[in-house]
Amino acid sequence: MTEVTGRTATGTGQQQLRRNVGVFGLTMLSLGSIIGSGWLLGAYKAATHAGPASLLSWILATLILGVLALIHAELGTAYPVAGGTARFPAFAFGRLAGFAAGWSAWLQAVTLAPIEVEASLTYLDNIGWVNNHLHLLNQQNSTLTGSGFAWATVLMALFTVVNLVGTKSMSESNSVTVIWKAAVPLLTIVVLVALSFHPGNFHAGGGFLAKGPEGVFAALPAGVVFAAQGFEQCIQFGGEARNPQKDISRAILIAMLVGAVTYILLEVAFIGSLNPATVAHGWDKPIDKGAFGPYATLATASGAGWLAYVLYADAFVSPAGTALVYLGASSRLTYAQGHARELPKTFARLTRRGIPVWAVALAFVIGEVAFLPFPSWQSLVGLVTSATAIMYAFAPVALTALRKRDPQRPRPYRLKGAAVIAPIGFIAANLVIYWGGFDTTWKIESGIGVGFVIFAVTQVCKKDPLPITRADWKGFAWIPVWLAMNVLLGYVGNYDSNGFRSGGGELAVLPNLLDLLVVAAASLAVYFWAISLAVTTEEVNELVAQDEVGLAAVVGATGLGEAPGRTSAL
Repeated sequence: MTEVTGRTATGTGQQQLRRNVGVFGLTMLSLGSIIGSGWLLGAYKAATHAGPASLLSWILATLILGVLALIHAELGTAYPVAGGTARFPAFAFGRLAGFAAGWSAWLQAVTLAPIEVEASLTYLDNIGWVNNHLHLLNQQNSTLTGSGFAWATVLMALFTVVNLVGTKSMSESNSVTVIWKAAVPLLTIVVLVALSFHPGNFHAGGGFLAKGPEGVFAALPAGVVFAAQGFEQCIQFGGEARNPQKDISRAILIAMLVGAVTYILLEVAFIGSLNPATVAHGWDKPIDKGAFGPYATLATASGAGWLAYVLYADAFVSPAGTALVYLGASSRLTYAQGHARELPKTFARLTRRGIPVWAVALAFVIGEVAFLPFPSWQSLVGLVTSATAIMYAFAPVALTALRKRDPQRPRPYRLKGAAVIAPIGFIAANLVIYWGGFDTTWKIESGIGVGFVIFAVTQVCKKDPLPITRADWKGFAWIPVWLAMNVLLGYVGNYDSNGFRSGGGELAVLPNLLDLLVVAAASLAVYFWAISLAVTTEEVNELVAQDEVGLAAVVGATGLGEAPGRTSAL
């Protein structure tokens, strides 16, 4: 394997990303994203939408995300570049498609860091002395006060400094945090099951399917997918992985397995520990008070008041640790787009430590903007979930297209049954978008449209605009049709941001369950059409070669030739 050892590419004068993050660090990056603020609220939100059947929501989310994770594992090991989720579609469908995927991924990542910071402060504000002395939140609408904004800025600045020090330092500090983040949920499960567990709760308040099968689906965008997603973070740092061909796939699979088991057991502990009287007649309000700290409320009720204090501490640590990772991830996506000349080249500049300094700075600035009095943390979860699903949906079509157009590339991890799994993954991602509802879908897709306005302005103002070829336009053609399809399905479908049939789309005319078949059929039509529009093998090789900084560690293995000044260690 080729290894980047110097600070610059000799002969080019260009700084390089440093490959110094091992499998443990990569695993912690993904697991640190999976276990964030979502675990503290995910079970509560899922139970209000699906009752005891929320267990099925977590299992379904695990299957959906597991399929998409396996697809990303092959892509990440074959093309270990910075901001990988943005680059895979670019390699398969050209520059315009790459920007669409990259902007979707960036919208998701850059928003998550401030959301997690705000979640940390929101949890802390539930502690009496914090609320009395710091006044972090406005009581009327839960937005940040002046004091809250100042503390949020301090946290964002701290995460920015850690990211600027270097990826290795960031991954090491994150690893310590993740060990804590994983231990506290496991401790919570053991304590609640041991002290207060009522098996009868699993068929109370109308039975196991108290909210019907529709509730199982509605719980997914209400917090379940938001909580369980994040496996792709090790891929975003693929350009800095020490041994990407082996470590990326291992990191994804380990993080997904640990996260899935943890979340399913947390839901079991949550439902079993509820007071049977509060769920005897329904699941709309399974906890009388403390809904923003449900596990702390249950711990206190079960006689484990000490655990409540641990949970309040974790309510700060878990979201804050996730914010640290996502600030770094969003900067890598910005770096990848700057390097690909889709955004100003300034964002591709690296420090002597190999850090995309201006990309990190942009993530900080956008995070500060996100702290303005926008909607609450809960209402932003649906938007982030839809953005995540759109980002994930690019991977299945990219995998199939690249297998057809770039078959000779070594694939250290090769997904078995990809011909079946890839289209299933695309259907699954579109179903998550559909379940999020029309009002969420049109907003996030409008954000993608704004991105293309920025892209166009960037190209017009540049002295050397990105050359957009006929192949780029061809490879892009399916994307606006696909995005419009999702808006239309949401418009005529049965879901909105509050769940099933609480208004639904604007029309809500698709029959229940038949709507799932319609989404699946429409997704398959777009999927196979998209594959037919992929760029040629020669164009794939050219696009991949242009990412030589990100691919510096695999140029020898891929046959692209040794990049000048890079040290080869075979």
